[in-house]
Amino acid sequence: MARRSSSPRSGRIETWWARLDTRRLRRRYSTTDTRRLRRRYSTAVVAVAAASALLLTGCTSDPLAEQFREGSGKNYIAGDGTISEFAEPQRGAPIEFSGETVDGGTFDSADSLGDVTIVNFWYAGCAPCRVEAPILEEVSQRFDGEGVTFVGVNVRDQAGTAASFEKTYGVTYPSILDVESGTVQLAFAGPVPPAAVPTTIVLDQEGRVAARVLGQLTEASILASIIDSLLAEQA
Repeated sequence: MARRSSSPRSGRIETWWARLDTRRLRRRYSTTDTRRLRRRYSTAVVAVAAASALLLTGCTSDPLAEQFREGSGKNYIAGDGTISEFAEPQRGAPIEFSGETVDGGTFDSADSLGDVTIVNFWYAGCAPCRVEAPILEEVSQRFDGEGVTFVGVNVRDQAGTAASFEKTYGVTYPSILDVESGTVQLAFAGPVPPAAVPTTIVLDQEGRVAARVLGQLTEASILASIIDSLLAEQA
């Protein structure tokens, strides 16, 4: 006996159930996929955050890197005042440098061999440079005529700006204008680079790096003590 076909109403009911099941499946898989994507995204974010934390932890000992990352917009990177002194066997080769000074003259490190030479890296817009300028001048006056030479290295300004700074803060020793060539900064970019502004580097009588103050010099006695120790080496 031939099987009777389904009624139109029955066919409509079956089609409706099929569509309903399809919608349920779509909702179920869509929700599942979304949850999976969210879990994967959260895992990735946590992994990136952990890696970043490790990277930052590895750099926390570097105050210069800290200031670069913070993006304070103060236009200079200030050191933390760390003072490094180097025994004679650690001083390396003599540093040779020269350049045109603010007043139009020239300075050549060859002319200061035999003296303890103080090299200060600065520029007019650097707030710590303004604070330490009178201190440096005080020490330069204290050791005047005692085999000690002071020279500044201006890393950013033109002659007019640098001259105005020197007049304002009573700086009497010369400064090389290094903004155009950068040759003096390059000369010190070895094992003991300036790395921050301001930085004060002390060369012994042979022109070798004997000490470095990374950042603002806070007291005249600090620099005076370093100079006394170097002068005593040749006594």
